[in-house]
Amino acid sequence: MSLSDKTRKALERVGLTSYEIKTYASLLKTGPITASDLSTKSGVPYSKIYEVLGTLEEKGWIGSDDSRPTQYFAKSPATAMQTSRQQFETEFGNNESTILKELTPLYEQSGTSERPDIWIISGVMNIATKILEMVDSCRNEVLIAIPKVAEALAKEALPKLRLLHDRGVDITILVSEDVDSETLKSLSRVARVKLKKGLFGGGIISDKRYVVLLLGEELGTSGSKEAVAIWADHSGLAGFAREYFEYLLQESKDVKKG
Repeated sequence: MSLSDKTRKALERVGLTSYEIKTYASLLKTGPITASDLSTKSGVPYSKIYEVLGTLEEKGWIGSDDSRPTQYFAKSPATAMQTSRQQFETEFGNNESTILKELTPLYEQSGTSERPDIWIISGVMNIATKILEMVDSCRNEVLIAIPKVAEALAKEALPKLRLLHDRGVDITILVSEDVDSETLKSLSRVARVKLKKGLFGGGIISDKRYVVLLLGEELGTSGSKEAVAIWADHSGLAGFAREYFEYLLQESKDVKKG
């Protein structure tokens, strides 16, 4: 059975050798078969076939029965992949704890500190661009706090939020009580929306990792006031912001779906 190069490479990446790939592909086609017949069908030398069948069985890709001579059969690709994933995760977990146990103390002794990306962004357009970029790349969950001053930004982000909603991302939006009813109605179609009296600051937390905090306005070089925000790729800061967001949610009111 000939496989596409793409599938062959993918099978190699999940840990199968070229003989194992030939053997498994042949088994998918033949159904239950003896080792000697399989050697002929697959082109894997008879001197290697038992070793290959043994490793495939260990990896959970094939099974065998009690007949004489033994017959081998392919397990479904979905089952095989699931078993490989579990074995990889277990092995990765074991390796991770071994590595961290020895290497973390060395890292801490060196006095090196991590340098996550933290930036100050100024100007409404720059902040908006960064927020929309974050929303774009969000995969699981986004938390947004929108003060009255950022209402226009909420309207601008609506198409992207709708897209996220359709992708199954969990969206929670906290808005100031004085946000207009149209904006509220639009937002409540794509997200869980809550109202908070006197919501001053704002921000967005994406996938518990990326965070933008709106700091309000400060005087720019020309003497005019300019919007300023912090953007960070920092799970610690995002975690802290998330806890505060959850605290604000407890003090807020539900919005009835329009």
